[in-house]
Amino acid sequence: MLDAAESYVTADGRTIGGVVMEMKNITLRFGGVVAIKDISFDIREGEIRAIIGPNGAGKSSMLNVISGFYVPQEGEVWFRGEKRPPMRPYEVARHGIARTFQNIALFDGMSVLDNVMTGRLNYMKSNMFQQAFWKGRAEKEEVENREVVERIIDFLEIQAIRKTPVARLPYGLKKRVELARALAAEPKLLLLDEPMAGMNVEEKEDMSRFILDVNDEFGTTIALIEHDMGVVMDLSDRVVVMDYGKKIGDGTPDEVRNNQDVIDAYLGVAHD
Repeated sequence: MLDAAESYVTADGRTIGGVVMEMKNITLRFGGVVAIKDISFDIREGEIRAIIGPNGAGKSSMLNVISGFYVPQEGEVWFRGEKRPPMRPYEVARHGIARTFQNIALFDGMSVLDNVMTGRLNYMKSNMFQQAFWKGRAEKEEVENREVVERIIDFLEIQAIRKTPVARLPYGLKKRVELARALAAEPKLLLLDEPMAGMNVEEKEDMSRFILDVNDEFGTTIALIEHDMGVVMDLSDRVVVMDYGKKIGDGTPDEVRNNQDVIDAYLGVAHD
């Protein structure tokens, strides 16, 4: 068992650092319904950490706790060695956490470029008056943020559609644009909620490649929810498994794959 501050090198040569986020005994209720029950796990710097489980297991609720959309009734969220007080999502974003959504949340009437630019809002400090005249600070900010966005557009290979309204894009490209917007925030921790849902095989291969590249080239820590077990096992360094709001497995892909509780949850097999 590694200490919270210890690091290690993976088989493919990547360095996984100490614990960057820790969920301690998280319990989340909606009225009389318990969505998450006393779950603890951590996310280490530089890793790809998967959260999996059957439908209704509480995965998206957990991601919403991490991103500040939900505040748990019990438990603590620790980020970079400090206990995090209840925060609004925009405050969480300012602390270096960005996310994509299970249901695409883009501005359909805006271009790809303008959608990705919205990911830079936390870096824009000029006021409305300065922006209206586009002089001095506002102009400098626009140029600097535009350069960051253009690099991300090139990185995700969406240059050809940069001026296309998002409403005209196929589903797979919309998912990539949403990833670009999240990356524009320069997150330390990137949360991906079912990034490959609804994609065909080719689109999944592309998205998998980009996720690996983001982790490798940007050094971004990634936590993702995904139902495609082949994708999860290929991408992840560690996997936490939820079922009916409880944690039933936590470990490397091989450890989780051979965990009988996990097998039973996915296959519905009862054992004496």
